Amino acid sequence: MTTTHEPHSAFATPLDALLDRVEKDMQDDLVPAEIFNNDEVFRAEMERIFTTTWVFVAHETEIPNAGDFVQRKIGLDPVIVTRDGKGGINVLSNYCRHRGTQVCQTDAGNSRFFTCPYHGWTYANDGKLVGTPLMHRAYGQPLDPEQWGLKRAAKVATRNGFVFAALSDDVPPLDEWLGGAGWMLDVITQLHPDGMRVAGPPERYIVNGDWKTAGENFAGDVYHLPTLHTSIQEVEMIEGLQGTCEIARTYEFENGHTFIGHAWTEAIGPFFTHWGYGALEGYTEHFDLSGFDETQKFVAEHQPPTVGTIFPNLSFIRIFSPLPDGPPGVFTSFRQWQPVAPGKLELWNWQFVWKFQDEESAQRDYVGGQYCFGSAGLYEQDDTVAWEGVQRAAASPWMRKEGMKFNYQQGNNSPVDQTPDPDWKGPGIHRNTGYGEHVQFNFLRQWLRTMKGDRA
Repeated sequence: MTTTHEPHSAFATPLDALLDRVEKDMQDDLVPAEIFNNDEVFRAEMERIFTTTWVFVAHETEIPNAGDFVQRKIGLDPVIVTRDGKGGINVLSNYCRHRGTQVCQTDAGNSRFFTCPYHGWTYANDGKLVGTPLMHRAYGQPLDPEQWGLKRAAKVATRNGFVFAALSDDVPPLDEWLGGAGWMLDVITQLHPDGMRVAGPPERYIVNGDWKTAGENFAGDVYHLPTLHTSIQEVEMIEGLQGTCEIARTYEFENGHTFIGHAWTEAIGPFFTHWGYGALEGYTEHFDLSGFDETQKFVAEHQPPTVGTIFPNLSFIRIFSPLPDGPPGVFTSFRQWQPVAPGKLELWNWQFVWKFQDEESAQRDYVGGQYCFGSAGLYEQDDTVAWEGVQRAAASPWMRKEGMKFNYQQGNNSPVDQTPDPDWKGPGIHRNTGYGEHVQFNFLRQWLRTMKGDRA
């Protein structure tokens, strides 16, 4: 169902007016700069986006055993993701029901209980209240364990081991929400029936950039590669960056989910299948694509996604990675853009490896991922520094006075054919070029719809 918005009245808030301007400017492929660093926008995002949609919180391989837990975030809210004694996965608020103190102070571990350090209220790892100190003298009788248990996410669901939670009941089933992104997640993580696992806990670091800037970049901005990452080409780590838009292939799915891939076998050679795994020993002989449809097989072998974003703040990257010592590898990173404040995010970076890999092989892929996209990674340093400029421009008093708008008009007058591929048989829209900013706008339009309260 779609909500139709009437024109705002004279009592419209400044945020209403800004969102109306965004909607109007987007018709001309422009975006007001201020949305990338704005106090009111940020507060609204936390309430209108992160409490109303599915958000990734963990991977099942991080909590394989009963009692395992990790501490995560949904927007600004800390949550505990637990595996209870029955094997169920719970996503619990990390606020004590007595006075609100965080009951879990540890990033990860194994425990049957969480005890608040303030007054000692104790909760089981399924969220139920199981203990109150001096209960008889203090309360006279036991408190209802369900009524006074930790608040629980309204919905929890998984896809290929990826655990998502929603703080609202008013969300579609996870698979419906993911749509084509779930189809692509299968391509990425199910080349082997056992799937993938995390190679370790997420690396975390602060970036002076807006979470949306990171999200739209990983939605599929290949136009920046020959400029921002030119130093990587200069040191001969990679070559041919000028052609990245030519061999790029975009995938736009419903609900703002987007990916962009590359036609590697066309650009490099028929041996360079499956993200380049075909050029390495010890991988493709383990792959089994029998569960894929024909389009998934074609994508995995010839035009696999390089980067992508699942709205709102989960992104992915997999590329062939030369290493400083020994043969090259292919790494897989999933990263989350955790909002901290207007113009500030915390980057959470997980490296993933295949479950069939031995420890030496997995370690090499992990190192490759950190070498390219860790906190000191060659690509990561370029990206995060560039993103800082976006939030500075967005907060600039001069630029706000000027009404600065960012230009998303790339490709409007380009001779390159950017029309959707008429022969595409997969979900969503597929284009045979990286020119244009279709994928970024797919992400930003979903942001706008959600901020305005629309439900597709």
